[in-house]
Amino acid sequence: MTRTLDLNCDMGESFGAYKIGDDAAMIDLVSSANVACGFHAGDPTVMRNTVRMARKAGVSVGAHPSFNDLYGFGRRRISGEHPDDLEAQLIYQIAAMQGMCAVEGHKMTHVKTHGALGNMAATDPDLAALCVRAVKSVDPMLVYVSLPYSQTYAAAEKAGLQVACEIYADRSYTDAGELTPRSEAGAVIHDPQQSLDQVLEMVLNGVIPTTGGQRLPVEPATLCIHGDTPGATDIARNLRSALEKNGITIAPFAKP
Repeated sequence: MTRTLDLNCDMGESFGAYKIGDDAAMIDLVSSANVACGFHAGDPTVMRNTVRMARKAGVSVGAHPSFNDLYGFGRRRISGEHPDDLEAQLIYQIAAMQGMCAVEGHKMTHVKTHGALGNMAATDPDLAALCVRAVKSVDPMLVYVSLPYSQTYAAAEKAGLQVACEIYADRSYTDAGELTPRSEAGAVIHDPQQSLDQVLEMVLNGVIPTTGGQRLPVEPATLCIHGDTPGATDIARNLRSALEKNGITIAPFAKP
């Protein structure tokens, strides 16, 4: 049974004059922040300001690299990129985020791939291995945040990286342990009580309830809350409160 759990949130996704999410409010509710690196969202100023907020709040910071897809917010499936080019893009993003953290005196702890890149790598062993190589080449001490039952989880373990098993409050799971594709009905959980019930099942009982009625074993290290979801801060506050009432301590899986 999990007694300590990290709450992570994808943050720093504003860009120039455009604001996405209420990072200032969310930073006080989570224990880890995955910060956009400029390829799907974010910019250097937003990156720096997010690191500063995280440092002040005692929140761990990780890089949140993506496909080079600012127009599509990193949620479009991109194929045809030469592997060397994509690997270089990931190294660029991770190193930039790590450098910003170093300048601000708040050591970066982890990496979590964003959007379509993360979803594709979860089922593609070659893409998973590429993502893992990029992380390891920058810093083999970084923690790789990954879905359980995924190719990325297997690749990160094989490469000797520390892996943080990530679960979702607002997404349903298939019998294979994968996130239900958003194109299918029921992929996104909108009912707060259903979301909470799923989280408690995964955290307290150590099983993932699937759409097919299976109960897959899981040992979660971190729970993702999407910062751009309407009402995200209220969702985070309620989830944190419910977890703490059930004896769960909220703390980062890796401290800077």
